[in-house]
Amino acid sequence: MTINWTTIHVADMEQSLTFYHGLLGLPVAERFGPPEHQIAMLGPEDGTKLELLCGGPVPANPGQGVSMGFTPDNMGELLEKLAAAGVTIPEPMSPNPSLRFFFVKDPDGYTVQLVENLG
Repeated sequence: MTINWTTIHVADMEQSLTFYHGLLGLPVAERFGPPEHQIAMLGPEDGTKLELLCGGPVPANPGQGVSMGFTPDNMGELLEKLAAAGVTIPEPMSPNPSLRFFFVKDPDGYTVQLVENLG
């Protein structure tokens, strides 16, 4: 069994695409639906996707207790890009010498974990 995708409900598709595609660099695999109910699938062609669903109510406490983890190709570049876009970057957490991660929030308040393997 494999995980196909994770769905999150977003208030503004363009704002969410700016964050996940423009800042984090997830490729847009497909996008469809009428303006009042848009869906965008992000991620590599043959990999797990993040589904953005825009239309209908957005949860008051999105993803409370859940985080989505991503491993960027270049953490330093990504952190600079996020900071330049006004995203608050907290101090990293490092549970062991070979791993560190940062928690940031997306435009709807979902927790995004950025993971760096240090070797």
